Amino acid sequence: MRWISKNIISLFVVVVVLFLILPLPTFLLDVLIVMNISLSIVILLITMNISDALEFSIFPSLLLVTTLFRLGLNVSSTRLILSNGGFAGQVIKAFGQLITQGNIVIGIIIFLIIVLVQFIVITKGAERVAEVAARFTLDAMPGKQMAIDADLSSGLINEQEARMRREKIQRQADFYGAMDGATKIVKGDAVMSLIITVINFVAGMVIGAASGLSTNEVVQVYSIATIGDGLVSQLPALMISTATGMIVTRSVSEGSLNNDVLRQFKAQPRAIMVAGVVLLFLAAMPSTPHMALLLVGLVLLILGQRGLNTMKKKRQAEAMAAEKAKSAATQPAHPSENEYYKDINNIYSLLEVEPIEMEFGYSLIPLVDEARGGRLISRIVIFRRQYAQDMGYVVPSVRLHDSAALGTNQYVIKIKGEEVARGEILVDYFLALEPSNPSSEIDGIETVEPAYGIPSRWILPENKEMAEIYGYTVIDPLSVMLTHLSEVIKKHIYELLDREETIRLVENLKKIAPQLVEETIPGTISYASLEKILRNLLREGVPIKDMVTIVETAADSIGNTRDMDIVTENIRAALARTITRRFCEHGQLRVVTLDAEMEKRIVASLTKNEQGVYLAMGADMMQQIVSQLGECMKKFTELSQTPILLTSPVIRIYLGRMLTQFYPNLYVLSFNEITSNIQIQALGNITLQHSDAEHMREAVEKK
Repeated sequence: MRWISKNIISLFVVVVVLFLILPLPTFLLDVLIVMNISLSIVILLITMNISDALEFSIFPSLLLVTTLFRLGLNVSSTRLILSNGGFAGQVIKAFGQLITQGNIVIGIIIFLIIVLVQFIVITKGAERVAEVAARFTLDAMPGKQMAIDADLSSGLINEQEARMRREKIQRQADFYGAMDGATKIVKGDAVMSLIITVINFVAGMVIGAASGLSTNEVVQVYSIATIGDGLVSQLPALMISTATGMIVTRSVSEGSLNNDVLRQFKAQPRAIMVAGVVLLFLAAMPSTPHMALLLVGLVLLILGQRGLNTMKKKRQAEAMAAEKAKSAATQPAHPSENEYYKDINNIYSLLEVEPIEMEFGYSLIPLVDEARGGRLISRIVIFRRQYAQDMGYVVPSVRLHDSAALGTNQYVIKIKGEEVARGEILVDYFLALEPSNPSSEIDGIETVEPAYGIPSRWILPENKEMAEIYGYTVIDPLSVMLTHLSEVIKKHIYELLDREETIRLVENLKKIAPQLVEETIPGTISYASLEKILRNLLREGVPIKDMVTIVETAADSIGNTRDMDIVTENIRAALARTITRRFCEHGQLRVVTLDAEMEKRIVASLTKNEQGVYLAMGADMMQQIVSQLGECMKKFTELSQTPILLTSPVIRIYLGRMLTQFYPNLYVLSFNEITSNIQIQALGNITLQHSDAEHMREAVEKK
């Protein structure tokens, strides 16, 4: 029984195929016809109550099954009509008598009208809509994928959400592609129904005449049976075709069809009232159906008036809310500036420095002001939450305020009161990032994307779809500003970690590992040492979420050395899985490596003094590394991947500090920070190139 319940659909399809071969009794045929009509009604209602076509993603397959079911019933009913003297069950007989009403000619005409409506209007329209929806969905896929990548890089969504959105886009493309093909089945079903109807009528007339019935009896019996059979077939087909058109037109809906229709009609009460007035005017004219026009006109006037009253109450509520906000804004002002600063304690407020500050020009205020629909604050909250989940550190609050000293389209980002970045955006435009090989050039104002320095263009909103077709990645102004802010914060986040935040992180660690904190902090590890370790990790983009591993490893390492740089290196090795996950993509790590001779020369250049260890590298050798690395960086840019240099653990920290001055976006990793299950692919190798003087010296030494 359980096996049957799991495979009921497969068994159903097999049984339907058997309908084409095996004869059915009239009672069973009646039941199956009623089931077919009921199933069509259910499918139609489902398509009207969904808000997204993917909520009913089985529809293309279901369309094929219902069409096969309907054709199987058609063949079975045809067999009964031709072999049973025109009787194929009570359902077909009842529908035939209902449509003819004693007049065969009228019945045939009404039946033909229903068939033509189904074939020419509904089926053909649904086929065209499905074809257009499939084409535009496929054309829009590259732009949607790039938009997801932009949101992911700016921190608006995490990797899991990005994966879900990519899967949804792929499912939409597959669904509409399947619907484009499935509508051809609907069209073929309509044609086949017409052919079967003609066969029933012509063959029935021939069989009836051969059996000795009079012409009137033959026409009476077989026309009713033919019309009834065609009707019980065409009604479900009509509902399925309507459902097909309905489901492919749900792309711009916000809810079910019922909710959308009611909401959007209620939003236009004046149009409803005008229609009522027109009907009342027609009712006053002679020779018109006065009662019908008067009744419908009054109903429309009442509905329109109720809609106006509802909208009026809504506006009054909004006005009251605005008035309250205005009165709150016009509360007694603060004392004058001179009065305020007479109190010497208030002057100390001028000494405070905001950790993160953002100033913007006048035209950018709508992006920030929530009262005007600005969403920057809510997007910053999303970024803060995502960064905390990824890196284990809570970004401080960002102070936002306008500045008359800036241009109307400019903004400035400050860290601890000092400017670290600035940009300029056009609110009424979109930013189109140029691809490496655009299929065509789009009109716009040339600029550079502020966060990554990518050549771009500010384009008008009406050119957005065309730019996506040409391969551009199109970003709205708010996302441009937020991406720049998030990248600046990530770059300078280690500067924002102070003693107070370190203590807060330790207090949070106490909740999950109280014994560890009691044994190590501040006895073995001082807060100052822990702050330096955490800063070192954040400076190079290593998450500090696993505080247990960080504190345990630090406590073990401090027993052997007091150099926090070496302690940090030991912690990085303990966080190998975290670092690998942070930089690895799909089990593969693309890197640049150093050859053995270059590594030996770098190790030989390590020098130690009272301040610690540093690289005493010659200018020629430094120039070789920087220039060769610059060529390799281009490959990473073409692949849109994070540039990584892989070295031995001995020189990682010192070489990384030197190269960061030239390539701020470069990450230097060591071999013991990469797990063994990762495939490493070298995009380049930095080699030692000897100068002529070195060649001569080596030749002399050999002699």
